[in-house]
Amino acid sequence: MSDRLPPLNSLRAFEAAARHLSLAGAAEELSVTPAAISQQLKTLEEHLGVKVFHRLPRGLALTDEAERCLPTLQRGFLMLQEATRLLRTQTQNDTLDLWTAPAFATKWLMPRLGHYNRAHPSVDMNIHATEAMIERQSGEALAVEQVRRQQIDVAIVFGYGHYRGCRVDKLFDVHAVPLCSPSLRSGEPPLQSPEDLRFHHLLHDDTNYDGNNSWKEWLGEAEIEGVSWERGTHFNQVQLALEAAAERQGVLLSLDLMAKRDISAGRLCIPFGPAIPLAKSYYLVRPVYRDHQPTEDFCEWILDQVQLSEQAVAPITV
Repeated sequence: MSDRLPPLNSLRAFEAAARHLSLAGAAEELSVTPAAISQQLKTLEEHLGVKVFHRLPRGLALTDEAERCLPTLQRGFLMLQEATRLLRTQTQNDTLDLWTAPAFATKWLMPRLGHYNRAHPSVDMNIHATEAMIERQSGEALAVEQVRRQQIDVAIVFGYGHYRGCRVDKLFDVHAVPLCSPSLRSGEPPLQSPEDLRFHHLLHDDTNYDGNNSWKEWLGEAEIEGVSWERGTHFNQVQLALEAAAERQGVLLSLDLMAKRDISAGRLCIPFGPAIPLAKSYYLVRPVYRDHQPTEDFCEWILDQVQLSEQAVAPITV
């Protein structure tokens, strides 16, 4: 067997097919046909003299040899990406690419971003708010692939936190809670207990992600009957729903984290419990093996800001 390295394209095809366990998935990622992926895998196997996949009726399965080498190969690709980044000019090294879930960007990050900009005036930020940073039921692939394939510096992901090939720090846990203008609590009719919801307009945060708690689930958890959970106004973006709640248009069920700033300002309150924990949390995610000072500075800054925000706002009690 030759010590000469296999063609890079065949290694890329193998790595992509190994993650997707599918020729079609790898082909879509690399913008080629499944037949081209199959040919690259054949080239790799002929070069190595080793089978890398078992072809199954539905998809692929890694051979033992391939499974052992895959983590090392993936680390190698990450290091190649970093080597490419190090060839950039100093000006480009002072650019920070941040991808984040949209609601987090609007309700938590933007009010604090001026502090970061003043502390790091030489860094130019590119901020992309995208639902790709909301992990779907299908698993980590989309969120993590945005970090890997786009070669971005850092991402803020709303998900489960299991991201291979990345450094991960938890930022916040979140809970589903009722939210309303404080004036509703003493209004007519008053809003003092969950039973009073039957007299108030319900607002629904229909942001599309698995695990999003609905009024039906919350009322079941609170053991409240006689409230028509389907009625009310539905919003596909949490920012709109929060603004409607602050404007006294009804009672919203949404995430406590998104409302903390409005609660501190007296625009919103949590009138009563329960607060239902979500399985998802917000995570700070960046690739490993990357020597990029703006990324390190930003991550240190945001972790400090999280700690300060937790100290500034007392734990929400209902």
